[in-house]
Parts: sequence; structure tokens; C-alpha cells
Amino acid sequence: MLETLTVQDAVELAVVERSGFVESRHAGAAVVLSPDGEVTARHGNADAVILPRSSLKPLQAVACITAGAVLEGEQLALSTASHVGTDRHAAVVRDILTEGGLTEDDLACPPAWPSDTATRDEMVREHGQQERIRMNCSGKHAAMLRACVATGWPTQGYLDPAHPLQVHIRDVIERLTGEKVAHTSIDGCGAPVHAITLTGLARAIHRIGTASDRSPFALHRVAGSLVRAVRDSPWTIEGPARPDTIAIETLGVFAKGGAEGIMVMVAPNGTTVALKMLDGGARASTLVAATLLNRAGAIGEADLAALAAALPLDVLGGGGVVGSIRAGSGL
Repeated sequence: MLETLTVQDAVELAVVERSGFVESRHAGAAVVLSPDGEVTARHGNADAVILPRSSLKPLQAVACITAGAVLEGEQLALSTASHVGTDRHAAVVRDILTEGGLTEDDLACPPAWPSDTATRDEMVREHGQQERIRMNCSGKHAAMLRACVATGWPTQGYLDPAHPLQVHIRDVIERLTGEKVAHTSIDGCGAPVHAITLTGLARAIHRIGTASDRSPFALHRVAGSLVRAVRDSPWTIEGPARPDTIAIETLGVFAKGGAEGIMVMVAPNGTTVALKMLDGGARASTLVAATLLNRAGAIGEADLAALAAALPLDVLGGGGVVGSIRAGSGL
């Protein structure tokens, strides 16, 4: 029986306050690692097994590059993104495919509308259709295909958990987390997503987030290059006015959210946070992660306030601000 996160394991990570009344509470678990990778704080059961969802993408991207995919700059950053499908995002993903002799038809992720409202509206006005390249995981899938091309693995069936690429990705995940995969599920994009502990996820993200692109070790060089690419081009990781992009632009952190309330964040000094909202809600996850970095001394009060001001945390009533989403009592 897997030790998944339960109500009894969880603590209050955030609350939603309306006109002085606490209307909703987000419970979950979180773990904080010091710059040298030691656990310094646990909130709730940080040893519970979770599905990292898109917060696993940095590990998958590192695996694709170590398997032979040659990506740099914006292309490298898009390999770990959950992008909103703007024309700019789609153009970079298309370049990744074209340079590998691939086309959009090789993508096995499902077709989707862009989640960027302006882009979607324009496509509808032009009588466009859902496209695989607009799906938020298309950068990850393009990187997987490039790894297959580089290594000589078949591109057909590249999402099968038994495919050599997915076996390699799983091996890299176990190496970075320091633990065995507890369970394998299928993510929303069709790729395998592997269950690990919240602490294992934090450990892996810390190793990636603190790696140097000048390391003598190939895995560390790849990880360092990936993080630098994302910090150099924050728009790639998600999109304009979106939480991950805002956090990177405002704080200089490496941030990667995942579906169902997952968030990982690495401060410039290496302090790392990983958290899981038990109810799957993500509206408070970026704020909670940054609050934990602040309490660990990794970012200042002014930086935290600037981030909070930039995030959509206001609670509205009658067209005016009547409350806010804020950190909970369990931190």
C-alpha cells in the first residue's frame, strides 16, 4: 500500500479570506531543503508518495538531453515548460521538431487549444483548430522525440513505459531522487508520470537547481544549463502574467508548478521547496512556496511582497478587492 497524502497528514498551507471571514482553506504538505540539500523544515507528511505531474518535467528534460537531444537556449527551456501555447511558444517547439527532421504529426500529446486567451481568441477568429503543438506539454514531447532521433530509438511508441527512452527517463529520475519509483501512471499529455515522495522530488529539484553548467559531470552540466536557460527566458516556462513566469522574473528563482497543486521552487542560494496541495488547487501554491523561502531566509520581505502584488491573489466582491489569498497557519 502506497503512503499517499491524507487529510490526517496535511496541514493548513493557505487560506482564502473574504471581508475578514476565512472562506476556504488549502491543506497539504511541504518540505524545505537548505542550500546544501539538508531537510530544514517539514509541514505535514513530506514522506508521502505523490505524483509530481509537470513538476517532474525538469527531470524528464535532463534525461532527454543526456540521451542525446541537443537543445540550447529557448529550445532547452521549452523542453521543461508547461507553456500557454502562444505563437512564440509554438514557433520554438516547431523549430525543435524541424531541426530533428520531425513534424507536428510525430507528437503523441493530444491536440489542444492554447490556454493563452488572446492566442485562442485569434485562432477561433481565424477558424483554427486544436493543435498538438499548442498543448502545454508539447515542448517536453518534442524533446523526447529529439532524444529518440539522436539515439536511434524508434519515435513510434515513444510514450510506452517500456520504450528505451522512458526506461532511461525512469533511471534518471531514480538517480536524481535517490529512491525507487513507487508507481507509474499516465499524465494528462499521455507520458508516463512516476510517483515519488515529496522529499524525493525536493531532493531532485535541489540537485538540478544548484547544478553548474561548468561541472565536470555531464548530468550536472545539463541540469545547470537547463536552469540557466529558464532563468534567461522566463516567458518560456509558462507565459506572460502566469505564476511560474512571474516568480522567476520577480525573484530570480527556478519555479515549476504541476497539476493537482504541486509546486517546486529553488532560490538563487539553493534553498529548495516542494509542496503538494491536498485538494489539487494551485491558486496559492506559488505564494506558499515563496513564503517558505522567505521564512528560510532565502528571499527578503520586499521580494515576497513584490511577488504577492504581482500574483492574482485578490478576492473580489462587487468589482472591488474585499480579501486575499494568504499563507496558512501550518507554515
